[in-house]
Amino acid sequence: MSDTPRAMQQPFGLKFGSAAFLTFWCLLAIFPIFWIAVMSFKVPVDAFDSNPFVVIFGPETREAGHGLSVLDVLAGILILWLTARLAMRWLLPMAVGEGALQRLFSWFVLLLGFGALFVLTFFYLLPLVMGPLNAIAGPLGNPIIGLTTQHYEAVWVENEFWRNFMNSMIVTGGVVTVSLTVGTLAGYGLARSGANFAFWLLIIALVFRALPHSVLVAGYLPVFITSSEWLEPFLGENAPTLYGQPLAVIAVLVSINQPFTIWMLRSFFQNIPAELDEAARVDGCTHFQAFRWVIMPVMWPGVITTGLFSFLLAYNDYLVTALLLDQSNQTMVPAIAGYFNRETTTTDQVEAVAAAVSITAPLFLLVMVFQRQIVSGLTAGAVKG
Repeated sequence: MSDTPRAMQQPFGLKFGSAAFLTFWCLLAIFPIFWIAVMSFKVPVDAFDSNPFVVIFGPETREAGHGLSVLDVLAGILILWLTARLAMRWLLPMAVGEGALQRLFSWFVLLLGFGALFVLTFFYLLPLVMGPLNAIAGPLGNPIIGLTTQHYEAVWVENEFWRNFMNSMIVTGGVVTVSLTVGTLAGYGLARSGANFAFWLLIIALVFRALPHSVLVAGYLPVFITSSEWLEPFLGENAPTLYGQPLAVIAVLVSINQPFTIWMLRSFFQNIPAELDEAARVDGCTHFQAFRWVIMPVMWPGVITTGLFSFLLAYNDYLVTALLLDQSNQTMVPAIAGYFNRETTTTDQVEAVAAAVSITAPLFLLVMVFQRQIVSGLTAGAVKG
């Protein structure tokens, strides 16, 4: 029996309606991601067919010699299950445990290695092993679902999409690092300050955050274009022009994101009792030592939650990166849009879909790994009022 008091129990109609609405919303949200993922593994004829069963099973893809047998499907599910188990039992505890920034950096390095090992096993070693097995398995080895990775190979290898990925990592890494460094210090100072100017400073920051991104880009653009002239006295004739460089995008995105970061982190610091600071000061710590060794370990859920929002802003940005970066330094989102902004064939469109599916993987991974910190951070009142 439920421990909920009878007066607080929901009627069956309300439970059923809530469950039906949530189920419908989840299916509505998941469907486009699932569908483009299916399309990205088919040849263009199957990918854009009006019959959904043709898109799912891919007969033309299968006829072209690209398909999965029953054994392939079972082996793939096994590899995915083992990967998830290893990540939950080994990788996830490393991320959620309390530790210094160096430990978090080491975890990210291990995460990249873990991801590279999964890609190597799933997309290269598994096909090599399953090929001979399918040849001797009879009916179980015959393809039942058409599937090909040729579009992903074309995107990442032939079109060198990995360069766009690296540019995105440079931009997002810079934005998150600067935003969190400045945001934690400013948020802590404003939360512990009793001065009236702190409130008005936050209001000004909020107004600045509400400005359209195009206004900030237009304001910074002349400075970036002429940057070589005012940097020449310091760096000589080889002074660089910031326009087209990731540093310019990082500066603009930090300007856009910093007010929001300060507001969030200030809310987190306000929820931490000031008595912790006082106890640390009594024990001989300076203000910065109290902040570093006493307050910050308690703040990890807030820092991770705020860092995730900063990551999403930089990772998904189109306007700033499209206007300020040249072709060689372009990030992933504008690069994908470039597939559709030119005269494209159906093959180019499927490659664009494959690229779009690729960039969702890091987002799902971050949310899945840091889900506990995100929930803890949101319930701690970081986005109250």
